[in-house]
Amino acid sequence: MHMSDALLSPAVGGVMWAASAAAIGLSVKKINADNGVSAVDEKKIPIMGVMGAFVFAGQMINFTIPGTGSSGHIGGGILLAALLGPAPALITLASVLLIQCLFFADGGLLAYGCNVFNMGVIPCLGAYTLIYRPVVKKGLAKGNITLAAILAVVAGLLAGAFCVVLETLVSGITELPFSTFAALMLPIHAAIGLVEGIVTAAVLCFVHSARPELLSGAVTGAKLDKRVPVKKILAVFGVLTLVVAGGLSLFASAYPDGLEWSMERTAGTAELEREGGVYEMAADAVDKTAFMPDYGFRDADGDEPNEAAGTAVAGITGSVITVLLACVLGFIISATRRKKAA
Repeated sequence: MHMSDALLSPAVGGVMWAASAAAIGLSVKKINADNGVSAVDEKKIPIMGVMGAFVFAGQMINFTIPGTGSSGHIGGGILLAALLGPAPALITLASVLLIQCLFFADGGLLAYGCNVFNMGVIPCLGAYTLIYRPVVKKGLAKGNITLAAILAVVAGLLAGAFCVVLETLVSGITELPFSTFAALMLPIHAAIGLVEGIVTAAVLCFVHSARPELLSGAVTGAKLDKRVPVKKILAVFGVLTLVVAGGLSLFASAYPDGLEWSMERTAGTAELEREGGVYEMAADAVDKTAFMPDYGFRDADGDEPNEAAGTAVAGITGSVITVLLACVLGFIISATRRKKAA
């Protein structure tokens, strides 16, 4: 559900940049609070990096929605929030989306604020807090975890999809009339959310079996006890990330994702064009930083010399960059928090 710049007016793009920046700033403030429920300790920082990379890799795998000609991929917001807490999850997911935008040209730079809000703020701060946490507080059992994950993922994805429709409406994108676009976006993302909810529940149930302290700590805001070993579970997700990014990503569905599918049936195309200084500046900036646009190699003629190899390299490279960026941000925030406490 990564939006491109052509789906937004510069004004809406700027407002959503400000809204997402404010949400990220609020999250950092909560983490830095002496007794903040979202506090990040050093033991959770590697988890931010590895799980951020896992989500990056997971987003490369589009799964087919039977009978629709559409596909979807995980968003990862609820998964990250359930393991890290809402504030660290938002920062981690914002890192993932920034890497996708700048290095792989996935999602526009003008649209980055919308993508962070729709895919990060809504699930991490909204659906997790309002749906997932109240359900699992009744008892951290696998049944509650499964129910909470599915409900929260579906609700978060529906809300995010509806925000996409609203953002295009306010932007005056006449090719995507509100009623038709919404009637397509909401049902297809409900189906995508159901699949993601099941996947999220399965991952969280695995973590509950291996290290239940991770899930309980995220719900209560308690620090992870230093005596709790996490190396094995980090190793498991590290290996899974490499397998998904470097191998399973090659078998992703070729069908358009839910947003592209809805656009094609509404406007007849999934690639709208916009001209103007702001759009050109944003596109030029991404052109300069994106070393593997569309997750593949490019030669001088713009062709793909080896699509499979490019996808595998892009997946592994992006996952490694995600680990580094998420860990660096975690250490900076943690150091700032310690300095403030001192």
